[in-house]
Amino acid sequence: MNKQQQDMPNLEEVISKALQAIEQSKEEIFEIAEISRSESERLKLKLIQLQEKICQLIDKLEHQEKLERKARYRLMLVSRDIKKYNEEDIRRAYETASNLQAEVRILRNQEKQLRIERSEVEKQFIRNRETVAKAETLVSRVGVVLDYLGGNMQDLNEKLEEIEARGSLGARIIKAQEEERRRVAREIHDGPAQSMANIVLRAEFCERLIDKDVQAAKKELVHFKQLVRENLKDVRKIIYDLRPMVLDDLGLIPALSRYIEDFKTRFNIDVKLVASPKNIRLPNTLEVAIYRVIQEALQNVNKHAFAKRVLVKVDITKDKVQAFVRDDGKGFNIMEVFADKEREGYGLLGMRERVELLGGNVHFYSQTGKGTEVAIEIPLQNSEGEVE
Repeated sequence: MNKQQQDMPNLEEVISKALQAIEQSKEEIFEIAEISRSESERLKLKLIQLQEKICQLIDKLEHQEKLERKARYRLMLVSRDIKKYNEEDIRRAYETASNLQAEVRILRNQEKQLRIERSEVEKQFIRNRETVAKAETLVSRVGVVLDYLGGNMQDLNEKLEEIEARGSLGARIIKAQEEERRRVAREIHDGPAQSMANIVLRAEFCERLIDKDVQAAKKELVHFKQLVRENLKDVRKIIYDLRPMVLDDLGLIPALSRYIEDFKTRFNIDVKLVASPKNIRLPNTLEVAIYRVIQEALQNVNKHAFAKRVLVKVDITKDKVQAFVRDDGKGFNIMEVFADKEREGYGLLGMRERVELLGGNVHFYSQTGKGTEVAIEIPLQNSEGEVE
């Protein structure tokens, strides 16, 4: 064992401690977000209650003002014709008017205080929402840092292991990545998506509740509902991008068919899928790898190729899977792209790594002005499980 290998446990220990500290910070930020979210719900309920009180107070104030106007009119009549009324009538008219005026002033002050309180609660509610948004952003960024550092440490360990273990380890890495995507997709679906749907219902309830208030309040609620619905749509789009459920339920070919149909609609590019056979199931790790490679290739077509037509072909036999994505776009110089680190090879390195970790190989064929082809081949005997 050389000196570098002897020093590695210390390095791993340092990285492990750093990851633990970042993970703890992530949990603390998440806890702040949860507390702020709970506080936001409390403040929202308080706003509803305050609005109810204001509406009730306005109704009561309007009633008392009517009585007060009648009392003042009565006092005016009594004062105008003193000879017609006795001293007791005059006294009662004056006391009644005076008492009602006092009640009206009290009610107006109460309304003013409630509106001030509502304004303060609204400010607190906005601040809490901003805190939740910032905390969620920080959690996401810290998660990216953890993934990056964890990935780097894993890469460091891999370099010290035997070359023959690379295929098995790579398959486990890809499987872990996809399991994480599945977990995140499930959490988003069961959490934010459901919460947003509930917010829409609450907004509709608020809209009915405050129908006695100014018209601007209703317009604001309508805008709020539309915004929430758009967010809900975005969340569901994220869920699909993270993990298309059809890939788990129906397999590779149906998942590719749905993705390609959506791709054609969104980007107006003619894509044809040719697959044989269509109903066969492959090991999950293999299906995910092929799906992601074809997905990346089509994204490159949209971003860089300016192609009009694309052919995607998948051929599954007993001992291997072959697939290619061919477009009629502008093409590129492969050597220049791989050498340009800033562009990160259009994701070509990622495609190659995915395929090679499963014991397969990928080839890129392209010339400027003559389109591009991405061809992959993966042996089935190196994949987990059996072909179904």
